[in-house]
This record gives sequence, C-alpha cells and structure tokens, in this order.
Amino acid sequence: MIRQIDFSENGEKLVRYIDQFSKATVLVLGDIIMDEYIWGDVSRISPEAPVPVVDVRQETKMLGGAANVVNNITSLGGRAILCGVVGRDRTGAEIIERIANLNLPTEGILRVSNRPTTIKTRIIAQSQQVVRFDRESRKTVDKKDVTRLLSFIQGVTDPIHAIVVSDYDKGVITAELMEGLTKWRRRSGVILGVDPKPKHFDYYRGIDVITPNHDEAGAVSGIQIVDQESLVRAGTRIIENLECRSVLITQGKGGMTLFERGGEITHIPTVARKVFDVTGAGDTVISAFCLGLAAGMNLKSAATISNFAAGIVVGEVGTSTVKAEELKQVVRERLGKRR
Repeated sequence: MIRQIDFSENGEKLVRYIDQFSKATVLVLGDIIMDEYIWGDVSRISPEAPVPVVDVRQETKMLGGAANVVNNITSLGGRAILCGVVGRDRTGAEIIERIANLNLPTEGILRVSNRPTTIKTRIIAQSQQVVRFDRESRKTVDKKDVTRLLSFIQGVTDPIHAIVVSDYDKGVITAELMEGLTKWRRRSGVILGVDPKPKHFDYYRGIDVITPNHDEAGAVSGIQIVDQESLVRAGTRIIENLECRSVLITQGKGGMTLFERGGEITHIPTVARKVFDVTGAGDTVISAFCLGLAAGMNLKSAATISNFAAGIVVGEVGTSTVKAEELKQVVRERLGKRR
C-alpha cells in the first residue's frame, strides 16, 4: 500500500537539515558534459527547407552531466569532488577551469587524448527547444583509465559522506568500474546513489539509492507502468533484483514514489508550479537526495527535499541549479511557514 507523504510531519526540521549540507562532502563519478545553449527567436520558415530560421541572440555554456551534479551540490551548500574523463581539447580545459573556479579539486578529472569532451548543444527559440545536436564518443573508457579513476577515489583523504554515480551512457560507467567502486564502498560504508541508464542496471547491485524516471523504471522492470498497481510491481521488482536499499521513481507531473527495502512505499506529490524544461532535473534529484542522506536525513526526508529542489529547476529553461536559501524559502512556503 502506498502512503502519501505528509509534508507537515517534517516542518522546520527539513530547513534545519538544509543548513547541515555545508558539513557534507559528496564524490561524484560519471560522464562529464558541457551543455551549450544557443538562444534566439523564430519569425520565419527557411525558403530552403520546411524548418524554422532562428535569429541568434545569445550563446551560453553550463556544466552538464556529472559536472552539473557537482554544480547542484555546491549550489545547495555542500562540498563536491568530481571524478570522470574529458578530452584533451578546449572544452575539457574549460570544464576543469570552471570546476576550479568553484573552489573544488580537479585532480579526479582525467584528460585523455582518444576521445572528445562531450558537448550537447541545444537551440532554444521562444523558450522552446528547436533541436539538439551532440558531439561525443560513447565508447567505453580504456581499462587503464578505469584503474586511474578507482585509484583516485581510493586515495582521497578528505572524509566522503556519499558517492553519486551519474551515468549518461557516455562510456565512463563500466561493469569493472562499478565492481571496484562497490567493493571499496563496502569497506568504507559510504552512501552510494546512482542516477541510472537502463542498459547498465546490472552494474548497480547492492547500492543505497537509485533514481530511475518513469520510463526507465518500466524498461528495466519489464512492467509497463500505467497505474498505481503496475507502479508498485515495477518498483518492488527493481528493489528486489538490485538488492538495494531504496528506489526513487520520478514521475514528472506525478511527483515521486519512494520504495524502501522492507516494503514501505511513499508517494511524494510534485510541488512544481510550472514546468518549462526538465533538462538536468534528474541531476538535481540525485544531488539533493544524496546530499540530504549525507547530512543525516532519513530516506523520506531526503526524497522530499529532492522533490522540492526538482520543482524549482523544472520552472527554468536550460540546465539550472538550486541555491540553499531558495530551497529553504520554497520549503517554508509549501509548509505554510513564511518568514
């Protein structure tokens, strides 16, 4: 049976936990991406083909993928360590510079010569995405680079309170890497969360939290999710197959549903007031969820905080992050405790 979350049960306790984010350090391992946006207006159709002509007004770049998870964690007040791979190109150097400008270490970012840094370019007109094109390599990283990544993680001397695996299926997350990571994690006892890709679900056994969206949960469970009954069967099957501590299925306008080992199921309704763009929302969910756990929250409270954070970012166009003060304000407003 699904229990509906009662936001009033947590009250100001949620806000007090957000203040504890600054004491938590999260290591983020995964596919590092540069998100590029070309902003413009459309007022005519091309005479060459039935496609819109975009008059470009502005171009921006933002950290994406695992780097966006890091950006979210730091924006929420936590400390992050990024671990992944970029190419020996201008974009790779720019990502490293941006991470350094956040006053974060860059030693875990490997520069390799046999692959480019992933760039996702989106053309936005009148707040709508017209097209996206990607420049990337999805081939698996070399074994020597897997060894280097694991060696870096094992050699980190700062206390790590949680690890987030940000899997965008760009070649960094491999079976060998996850096996080495989970072995190290069992010895250290660090919280391990994954923002998954369906083709790699077998890699994620024994983790603490996983955050598939509605479609991903249906694909990996083999159950078409069309109602509450099928949702329960899908979530239960995932938690049993992966032998994990919890599964948080995100459902867009439908909110989120948290499945815990032991059978407890909790639904968290969306708090989003408007939805312009879901780009990066998954990054925000896993960031806030694992940061909350690292700060001492239980699963329900951490999932509730991630729901509030996601509700903020989907109201913005493009990859965006949430600041701690903004999150606290939204939590208070939703709980009817304005200050």
